[in-house]
Amino acid sequence: MNHGDIQEISIDQLRIGHYVELDLKWFEHPFAFSHFKLKSQAQISTLRDLGLQTVRINTQLGEVSARPPTNSGPVPHPVPEPLRTSESGVSPMMQAKRALIEQMKARRVDAQRVENAFVNSVKVIRDIEKDLYRRPQETVQQATQLIKQVADSILNAPELAIQVMGDKLGGEDQYFHSLNVTVLSIMMARDLQLPIELAGMLGIGALLHDIGRKDIPDKILLKTEPLTQAERNFYELHCQFGVDIAQRLNLAPAAISIIREHHELFDGSGFPGKLKGEAITPLARIVVIANYYDELCNPLLLADALTPHEALSLMFARLRGKFDPRILQTLIRCLGVYPPGTIVQLSNGAIGLVVTVNTLKPMKPTIMVFDAAIPKDEAMLLDMDRETEFNIAKAIRPNQVPRDVYNYLSPRRRISYYFDASTAQREADK
Repeated sequence: MNHGDIQEISIDQLRIGHYVELDLKWFEHPFAFSHFKLKSQAQISTLRDLGLQTVRINTQLGEVSARPPTNSGPVPHPVPEPLRTSESGVSPMMQAKRALIEQMKARRVDAQRVENAFVNSVKVIRDIEKDLYRRPQETVQQATQLIKQVADSILNAPELAIQVMGDKLGGEDQYFHSLNVTVLSIMMARDLQLPIELAGMLGIGALLHDIGRKDIPDKILLKTEPLTQAERNFYELHCQFGVDIAQRLNLAPAAISIIREHHELFDGSGFPGKLKGEAITPLARIVVIANYYDELCNPLLLADALTPHEALSLMFARLRGKFDPRILQTLIRCLGVYPPGTIVQLSNGAIGLVVTVNTLKPMKPTIMVFDAAIPKDEAMLLDMDRETEFNIAKAIRPNQVPRDVYNYLSPRRRISYYFDASTAQREADK
């Protein structure tokens, strides 16, 4: 059978370099994808073991052309053997596939647990900000307890996974921002090997860095057109307003410095003090970068949002002079070139969404892959650390992917991160 670039050939005609397209469901064969280029004789033997008599190949994507059929009669349609249920009768590759499916089920359970923890943390932050004036001392204790839990988990885990969150809570953007900046800051503190005491002060400053915005009118905070100079001057006062609140709460000087300096930039172009370089306190320099990155990904107008990949690229390629270079490198080292929330294309043409990055192996993220043949709630989760056949070819903007792919992957309107330390611990204990 020959339909343009697609030909159906006998299993005996398969050669290394052919690009095969299997007419089997994903769980009926041991390969990561149903479409792939043959790279070894073992793969051909596996296809033969599946009971296939013929297979479709794509001559355009393959490296070798199809051999002409050896007879002029019709080629029989591939008929796979029924999957055998007894473990003793299952091939090692099929056992590996089944193990992979079980691992993906466990990952989905882990992802739901992390998302629940994220939602609970957002609710705690919401209560902290609402009770800040009414019950100041209790609120500071609540914030300190939350930061201790986050810092202990992030700093003490043998490995750390950063995961993109879903859009579960509407109207909570201000709390998402505080939590994002906190998680990213403590993640960088881990890489920089800050002592736990400093990480605690960093966390409090990051969590409360925007408390001064409580005294800025919504007509300024929510204005989508450019601010007038007078409005801009008033907005910039939120740093000092935050310092005044922090001093009334008796926060540590290091945390107060973060609140004062979280908009200062390394080249002196920030505010309110136009501090430059080493004049910005070290902990504040960490929060400056986390805050700037999150604002690029999650601006007031969603149409202006950059993808995580674009945000990191912009900060490194064009704006690097605005940040402490060592700390900027730390953010990139932890999140990788393709941070969670980035849509990517693999070297085999498949499209997926980066859902998790292990900060120790940032170039080997876990990717949720689009496959129309697999239900969305059972989507393939490809661990690039274990994948040897494919790699990430490039990042793609959400508006560049087909609508069905976009709906399947459901890229987040707002990029929020949370961490998972327990999964890495279980992996380390195996």
